[in-house]
Amino acid sequence: MRISLFKLCLFSVFAIALSGCRQQSRVQNRTPTIIDRSDSEVSIGILTTMPENLSVPTGMVWIPGGVFEQGAVAQDKLAMAHEKPAHRVAVDGFFMALTEVTNAQFEKFVKETGYVTIAERAIDWEEIKKQLPEGTPKPPDSIMQPGALTFKKSETSVPNLYDFSQWWQWTIGANWRHPKGPGTSIKGKEDYPVVQIAYEDAIAYCDWAGRRLPTEAEWEWAARGNNKNNIYFWGDDASLLHQNANTWEGEFPVTNTLMDGFEFLAPVKSYPPNGYGLYDMAGNVWEWTSDWYNSNYYNELALQPKVPKNPLGAASPNNERDPLAREKIMKGGSFLCSASYCASYRISARMATSLDSSLEHLGFRTVAAVAMIQSKNNQN
Repeated sequence: MRISLFKLCLFSVFAIALSGCRQQSRVQNRTPTIIDRSDSEVSIGILTTMPENLSVPTGMVWIPGGVFEQGAVAQDKLAMAHEKPAHRVAVDGFFMALTEVTNAQFEKFVKETGYVTIAERAIDWEEIKKQLPEGTPKPPDSIMQPGALTFKKSETSVPNLYDFSQWWQWTIGANWRHPKGPGTSIKGKEDYPVVQIAYEDAIAYCDWAGRRLPTEAEWEWAARGNNKNNIYFWGDDASLLHQNANTWEGEFPVTNTLMDGFEFLAPVKSYPPNGYGLYDMAGNVWEWTSDWYNSNYYNELALQPKVPKNPLGAASPNNERDPLAREKIMKGGSFLCSASYCASYRISARMATSLDSSLEHLGFRTVAAVAMIQSKNNQN
């Protein structure tokens, strides 16, 4: 997490983006259309049933298309301002991976391609300083070494939960092979979600696998599991959280009660799936989407007289709190999410993170559109 690191070290503010990362994605080839707000799935031609000439790819599930209210539901008292207003969107059916990409899957990709992740690459100060305020001093060479951000528990209560530097630290040598830094390993954790994955890394894997990242609308629609109006994928009962997701229960970031069975990462499929058969759509690790984070996007959509079909998100990034930020949206929350400050295991929860973010609690899962599978079948 390059620029984020220096912002953290210099200003104690978390996350600003690196625009030098490759930003292309298969999803950008899709063109959204606009439909009338009164139309139904049938009248607007939403793809709900999987074409008969296709079969579900290994490790994926069919997500039927539909129209739904994206954003915070009315009964969600923990919803943040940027989850509002809710707005109607339409999504065609698509395939989604049952789980986040695992260490074993990512290792196979690296072995076949020789790919080197962002967290493993040398730091280029000349590139980084282009995205920092003019005059920002160069950090010492002892800090400018390949690495990533790792979580650290606090020994005492934290009065200001807006200061993320209190529980994040830059760890030289931290990467997907060594999630918490030198001395840690993924050996024996092949079925854990791969973490310390920047946006560019996720895109590279998708290109290799013939898939893409989900849009925010696709992710949220799939996470609902055909329950359109629930706060969580299992319903509205927060007391069932520990049975359905790996999160932080207790005083964050001091004490984790381990009610859900895990303090940090959990293997994929450790908890019940949602209504579509998807695992870990709440907690465990955050998941990248392809959408730019734009503070105004939800308000703009809500004002439109038409409903977007297959929306791709904002045309450009815009974070009202940081004009230099170029961030993508991540969804789903993680093992660090607590009711005390974010409760991001809620379906509508969303967070902005810089393109070069490599974090101990951030991974991804893939999707595939019908056209992608058809094209692949034709090539074979």
